[in-house]
Amino acid sequence: MLLREDDAKIEIELAQKIEKLDFQIKRKFQEIYLSGKYDKCSAILFCEAGAGGRDAEDWAALLLKMYQAWTEINGFSFKILYRKFGEGGGPEARIGLKEACLQIKGKLAYGLLRRETGIHRLVRISPFSAKKLRHTSFVKIEVLPKIDIEQEEIKILPEEIRTETFRATGPGGQNVNKRESAIRITHLPTGLQVASQIERSQGLNRKIALQILSAKLLQLKEKEKEKEMEKIKGQKISADFGSQIRSYVFHPYQLIKDHRTGIKTSNVEKVLNGNLDEFIEAEIKQLQTMVINNYDRI
Repeated sequence: MLLREDDAKIEIELAQKIEKLDFQIKRKFQEIYLSGKYDKCSAILFCEAGAGGRDAEDWAALLLKMYQAWTEINGFSFKILYRKFGEGGGPEARIGLKEACLQIKGKLAYGLLRRETGIHRLVRISPFSAKKLRHTSFVKIEVLPKIDIEQEEIKILPEEIRTETFRATGPGGQNVNKRESAIRITHLPTGLQVASQIERSQGLNRKIALQILSAKLLQLKEKEKEKEMEKIKGQKISADFGSQIRSYVFHPYQLIKDHRTGIKTSNVEKVLNGNLDEFIEAEIKQLQTMVINNYDRI
C-alpha cells in the first residue's frame, strides 16, 4: 500500500518536472526567434473601448482580464498604471472600462505580446439589450516596449509637454482618491496623451507617465521609418495598426478566429481565461516564415 502511494507521488513529481521542462524549452525557443531590438523588454499594454457603446466598454474590461490572466499563467507580473471607467463602471464592476494601461513585467513580455496590437472584434447577444439583440463591438489593443528613457534617442523637452494632475479613480485607499496624485501628460508637438495613477506620489506617477510617453514616441518614430521604407520598396511592409486582427463570436455559435494566421478555436472560455498560446505561437511561426522568405530573396 505504501509502495503504491510512493509511486503515485513520484508520478506527480515527474509530471510536474516534465511540465516545467517543457515550459523552459518553449521559452528558450521563443528567445531564439524573438530577436528584435525590444523583444526581450517588459511590455506596456493599452486597452481602449471603440465603437459599440456600453458593450465595447464591457468588452474592454473582459479583454483586460484576459491579458492579466495570460500574464499570471506565463509567470509575468502586472500592474495597472491607469484606468478610466465609463458610466456605471468602477473598480469592482466588470462593465464600464473606457481605457486602461497595463504594465507587464518580465523577459520577452513585449516580444510575445506585440502582435496582439490591433482591433479585437466581439459579436454576441448584448447583456445590455432588453430585446436580447446581437451587437458588435470593438476594442483597440496597443502593445509597446517598456524602455529606459536614458538609453534611447528620445528627447522630451520640458516646453514640449503639458502636465495636469487629477484624482485617481479605483482602489488604492483614501490617499489615492482624495489627493490629486494622478498625472496626465500631453506631448504638444504630437498631441499624444498619457497618464499614470498607480502611485501615491505625483513624482512617481510623472516618471511612469514619461516612460509611457517615450514608448509612444519611439513607436511613432518607427512608423515613420516604415513609411519611408514603404516608399522606397513600393510595397506595404506591415498591416496598419488599426486593422482588425481577431474576431470573437459568442452568438449564434462560439468561435475565435485570428484573421492573420487563420487559427480558430471554439473554446471561447479557455481563451478568455488567458490561454492565448495557440494564437501567439502561430503569430511567431508566421514571423519566422516571413524572415526566412525575405532571406531567400536576398
